[in-house]
Amino acid sequence: MRVPNSVVLPVGTHVDCCQEQEVAEKTHDIMGRITAMLAERKSNLAHFIDNLEGSEEPKIYMDQWEKLKEMESCTLTILNLVTVNCTDHCDIKKLEATILKHVKKEELFPEVVRVLPPVYRQVEAAIVDIAQSEEMAGHGMMDLQYLVSKLSQREHLASLGRDLLQDILRYLHRVGLVVWYEEIKPLESTVFLQPTFLITMFKLLVRHHLVQQLESIP
Repeated sequence: MRVPNSVVLPVGTHVDCCQEQEVAEKTHDIMGRITAMLAERKSNLAHFIDNLEGSEEPKIYMDQWEKLKEMESCTLTILNLVTVNCTDHCDIKKLEATILKHVKKEELFPEVVRVLPPVYRQVEAAIVDIAQSEEMAGHGMMDLQYLVSKLSQREHLASLGRDLLQDILRYLHRVGLVVWYEEIKPLESTVFLQPTFLITMFKLLVRHHLVQQLESIP
């Protein structure tokens, strides 16, 4: 809701635990809740903005007003919910195809037609090579400065600076090739070259029936 022009694809899992009629009902209910949530958000923002504009000294609240107006201008596109049985490979492929279909729509993602500088591809290929090398630890974590030095050892990337690399890492983070939490202070100097490790770790920590599993431990 805070990202300008963001696109959200709701995904309903555990379809195998529901009857066909129940899936249709839940899908309708979820989309209805999302629509109501967005309407409430829009109404609340308008209410807060009106309150600030109607205050005795509106100039005092100018910073708050600007933030609220910025949030009000953020458009949020909600796509139709996709239902998935995660135990069925065909359903996973269906979800993948749906995502790719939407991502290729220029009206949803205008930047999809942007041409990237060659150095972006060169760094991407080099990072993939480093991630797959024998020296890479299983967790795929690498210090940012060490990554800079590793990349600069390659002849065609010898002049690669830290600032440019950070721009490229932001792009690679957005497309999912790497994970770099630059906004989190303790993690800003760490780059995850193998995002699948994080997925595996999160699956161990965040899982279905976790509370029941923990309570069952003597």
